[in-house]
Amino acid sequence: MKKIHSNIILLIISILLIGGCKVDSDNKNYNKTIADAKSNVQSYLEKNYENIEKIELSDPYQAPMGSMTIDGTVNNDKSFSVSLNKDLTIASLAIQSDDFPEEKDGCKEKTCDY
Repeated sequence: MKKIHSNIILLIISILLIGGCKVDSDNKNYNKTIADAKSNVQSYLEKNYENIEKIELSDPYQAPMGSMTIDGTVNNDKSFSVSLNKDLTIASLAIQSDDFPEEKDGCKEKTCDY
């Protein structure tokens, strides 16, 4: 009986340790995904729009239609919202300021690489 109790306790401890490792791994993947998404948005804006001096990005969130979305501002006061595809490429950009920076000449008809 004593041996059964010690085996059960050992099993429970093992399960908790394995579960804890899995949670930490998921958190690292989540943080990397957020960093990659923000990096893609920043690169997209810098390579496709003129006169980008400063970019501020909020943390991503899931939009009602399910896409990852990041809100932000450029040059301190020009608002935008970016929707991302599952591979973290830019799906769409919604500009919410009338005086948002202009697209670069070579990027008006097709998106420049970012």
